[in-house]
Amino acid sequence: MPSLLDFKDIQEKLSTQFRPWQRSFQFWVRAADIYTGYKVFQLRVSLVKDVEKREALWEGQHELAAEKIYAMCSDLGGFFLKVAQIIGKPDLAPAAWVRRLVTLYDGAPPTPFDAVKLVLEKELGRSMEDIFERFDVEPLGSASIAQVHRARLKGDKSDVVVKVQHPGVQALMMTDIHNLQAFALYMQKTDIKFDLFSVTKEMEKQIGYEFDFTREANAMERIRQFLYENNKTSPVLVPRVLKDMVSRRAFVMEYMEGIPILNLGDEIAKRGINPGGKIAAAAKRNILKSLTLAYGQMILKSGFFHADPHPGNILICKGSKVALLDYGQVKDLPDKLRLGYANLVLAIADGNPIRAAESYRELGIGTLSKCENELQELFTLAQTMFDTKLPPGVAMLQPFSEDSSIKKVSVETFPEELYSVLRTVHLLRGLSVGLGINYSCAEQWRPIAEEALHLAGRLKRCKTQWLNIIDGQTGQQDVPGLAIYPSPSIWRGIVKTH
Repeated sequence: MPSLLDFKDIQEKLSTQFRPWQRSFQFWVRAADIYTGYKVFQLRVSLVKDVEKREALWEGQHELAAEKIYAMCSDLGGFFLKVAQIIGKPDLAPAAWVRRLVTLYDGAPPTPFDAVKLVLEKELGRSMEDIFERFDVEPLGSASIAQVHRARLKGDKSDVVVKVQHPGVQALMMTDIHNLQAFALYMQKTDIKFDLFSVTKEMEKQIGYEFDFTREANAMERIRQFLYENNKTSPVLVPRVLKDMVSRRAFVMEYMEGIPILNLGDEIAKRGINPGGKIAAAAKRNILKSLTLAYGQMILKSGFFHADPHPGNILICKGSKVALLDYGQVKDLPDKLRLGYANLVLAIADGNPIRAAESYRELGIGTLSKCENELQELFTLAQTMFDTKLPPGVAMLQPFSEDSSIKKVSVETFPEELYSVLRTVHLLRGLSVGLGINYSCAEQWRPIAEEALHLAGRLKRCKTQWLNIIDGQTGQQDVPGLAIYPSPSIWRGIVKTH
C-alpha cells in the first residue's frame, strides 16, 4: 500500500508538471485584459475633444493599467520582474507605470534559507559551517534568478557576497519568455511596427546564459580587468570574484558598501543638501559621467559589455564612486556590429541623417517607410532607439502614438545581437531622466567611436585634427560635468603611430 510520503511525492511531481500551464494561462488572461483595456479606451477617448480632459482620462487609464501590470509581474515573478525593469523607465513608460513598477526592482520573493543551504553545500562541495564564519540568513536582495547574502569566510576580516540561484527557476522563466514571444509577434503585426520577435529571441538567449554563474564570474573578471587596464582609475567599481568559490549555481565575490542609486535623493537630503541644488546636481553629473565612460569604452572599444544597467545593479559608494553589480547579462558584440554602431554614434552626434541611414543598412536594420520626410524620420528613429537624449519636443516615448517614429518608419528586421546595445542605451536613458539630466551619450561617446573606427582603418584624419582634439581646440561644447574624452596620451599614441 503506498505510503503518505509516496502520495506527497506524486502530488509534488504533478504540481511541477502543471505549473508552466498555470503560468501561461495567468499570463494570457492578464495580458489580454490590459491590452483590450487600452484598445477600448483609445476608441472612447477619441470622442473627447477637450485636450485637458483627454489627458486626465489617459492618466486614469495609465494608473489602472499600472496596477494590473504590477499585480501580474509581482504575482508571476521570475522573468516578469525583468519585464518590469525594461518597461518601468521614466523615458519609456507613463509616469503611473514608473511609480508602480520601480518598487519591483529588488522585490522578488526570497528562497527559504534551508533550500539556500542545500544549494550552497551541493555547489561548493563543503558544509556551510566549514566555509563561513558568519552567514546572514536574511538576503541583501532577491531578484528573478538568484538572491544574495552577506557573509564572512573563516579566517578572513572582510565581508563577502554569496550569490545563490533559486531552485527550479530556469524552466519557469523559459515558459514566460515563450509566452512573451507569442505576444510580441502579435503586437508587431497589429500595433507596433517593430521586429519585437527578434528582440525576444535575443532575450531568450541572453537570459539562458544567466543560469551559468561560472560564465558570470568570468565575465565580471574580464570586464574588471579591461576597465582597470584602460584607465588610471576605473570609472566604475567591479567586485572581485573569489575564483576558488565559483560553481554553476553559486559563487562568492567581494562585498561593496554603498547605497542603491534609487535611494540617492533620500541620502542627499539626509545629509542636509538640497536635492535640487548645485551640489546635488554636480554629484549626479559625476555619477552619470562615470557610467557613460565605462559603457562607451566597453561597447565601442572592447565590444564586451555589461548589458543590464538598471537601477538595482548600481550602487553609489564612498566618494560618489559607482559600483556596477550583476554580470549575468553581458554581450560580446561582433566587430562588424561594434564598428557599425560606432558609425551610427558619429551620425547621431553630428546630426547626419544620411550617415545614420547608411549605418542602419550596415547594421542590418531593415526599415520601411511611406512618409514624406523619410530620411529625417529615420534619423529621429535612430535618436529614439540609440541615444540617451530624447529628440526635440519628445518628453516620453509613446510607441502607440500616431506621431511616433515607429509608426512612421516600421522596423521590419532587427539583428538579434544588437538588442543588448538597444536595451543598455534605453536603461542609461532611464537613469539620466531619473537623475534629471537630459544628455546625449552619442555626443559623449563620439571620441571613443572615432578612435574605434580609426584603429579599424575606417576613419582618416590629419594629425592637426587629432592634436586639436587632444588640446581641446575643436570648439565642441560639452555638457557640464560630462566630459569623458580619452586621455591625451591615448590620442597622442594614435597620432604617433599613424
